[in-house]
Amino acid sequence: MSWSALSDAGATRAEICVAACADAFRGAGEILASPFGVIPTLGARLARLTFCPDLVLSDGEAALMADTPPIGSLPDTVLREAPMPYRRVFDVVWSGRRHVMMMATQLDRFGNQNISAIGDRERPRVQLIGVRGAPGNTLNHPTSYWVPDHSPRSFVAQVDVVCGVGYDRAAELPEAVRRFHDLRVVVTNLAVLDFDTPDGSMRLRSLHPTVSLEEVVAATGFELGVGMRPEAVPSTREPSVEELKLIREVLDPGGLRESELRR
Repeated sequence: MSWSALSDAGATRAEICVAACADAFRGAGEILASPFGVIPTLGARLARLTFCPDLVLSDGEAALMADTPPIGSLPDTVLREAPMPYRRVFDVVWSGRRHVMMMATQLDRFGNQNISAIGDRERPRVQLIGVRGAPGNTLNHPTSYWVPDHSPRSFVAQVDVVCGVGYDRAAELPEAVRRFHDLRVVVTNLAVLDFDTPDGSMRLRSLHPTVSLEEVVAATGFELGVGMRPEAVPSTREPSVEELKLIREVLDPGGLRESELRR
């Protein structure tokens, strides 16, 4: 399909999610962006090519990238500007100069995240990837989440294992420990959510085009704050023509973004 035909067709849901992930880094300045997943990675690279040129991106191995290559680029085609071995990542983490967009198997209304196991902790039904760096991420620098399947299984009243620290648990910690705790946004296949409420509970920021409030409420396993009249919930912005061209022709000509959302 030609570029003009794609433009006339408008943005797909995946492309709207890419733009929403890009907006999570708006105004970030010179920090290390650490996105997980195809769509968040595209979002960070789109932000760097448009409104956040100082954003720092790694190649996911041991170097910082000087260019902003297409997703899935071969290692020998990526232009690198500085070494970034694993041990140096921790220096950036502890300094707060990083914004990670993690995925989440479970999230609760205060942003506690689970990527470790499903079921009773002593005898889980499903073993996942483990706690990994989630506690340190959430307590040391800004954190956002990408959830490609917004459902009651992923948005739960209480997570089975706390990996990433939510606002309710952070409030119980000493000030010196929680001073850098900063959960920003949650981007899903249905909506954008944040924690801009007095008690740090999750609220609905915007609905993706064609998604209804009833769909999001039904897909969420806890009471979701709206913060405004239900009929006034804004629509998630669609990417501009320039952004669509970058997504489709420069960053992801193979269309990997669509397969992640279908999964």
